[in-house]
Amino acid sequence: MKNIVIAAGYATRLGELTKNFPKPLLQIGQNTILGRMMDDIDSIPQIDEHIIITNHKFAPIFEEWASKQVYTKPVTIVDDGTETNDTRLGAVCDLLYAIEQLHINDDMLVVAADNLLFFSFQEFVDFALQKGTSCIMCHEQPSIEKLQRTGVIVMDEQNKVLNMEEKPQVPKSHWAVPPFYIYLKKDLDLVKQSVANGCGKDAPGNLAYYMVEKTTMHAWPMSAGRFDIGSLDTYYEACEKFGK
Repeated sequence: MKNIVIAAGYATRLGELTKNFPKPLLQIGQNTILGRMMDDIDSIPQIDEHIIITNHKFAPIFEEWASKQVYTKPVTIVDDGTETNDTRLGAVCDLLYAIEQLHINDDMLVVAADNLLFFSFQEFVDFALQKGTSCIMCHEQPSIEKLQRTGVIVMDEQNKVLNMEEKPQVPKSHWAVPPFYIYLKKDLDLVKQSVANGCGKDAPGNLAYYMVEKTTMHAWPMSAGRFDIGSLDTYYEACEKFGK
């Protein structure tokens, strides 16, 4: 299984802090946002390679960072060739670019690089292997306002996803979908054909929404929380709460 980290965005909401530096490599205490996630994923036996897809502007910074890490699995940096927020490929196209460039033909754990997680991805991998399907994560979100800004699913008693909507005005459940996914090798052709068949390009949730309509998927309810770093305020809050 490949660990594919989507890290090609420009984090414009963090202003000067990320004008010339990638958000995933911002420090929180003695580690980076990405480093905290990678430390966990690297310990998963099924993972055999870390692939970080970034942009041309930040690729050298990721390369330098990777050269200083000591992970048990190799780290590959993929440069998508873009240099500005206006020319970015979008998360789904970045994933497809990495698949094409590296000739990936394997199960994939696909993760966004701007969250602190308080559980192990091992649980998610075990769930997907038990179900034998591609999978998404979910968590209960009581706020209707927040549900209207994310993906929302309906699932049955066996956690099979029955329906998914992106940013619904009238959410059908309180199950929100964070940006972490497992796409099995058997569904790889569907992934590769997604954009050509009308899948949205920008957010990673666009692919999950597309895949739910094309194949059987299950949803793993997160066993603990996460902290999403999407703004300067949330970054400084994360430093204060978790950086000591």
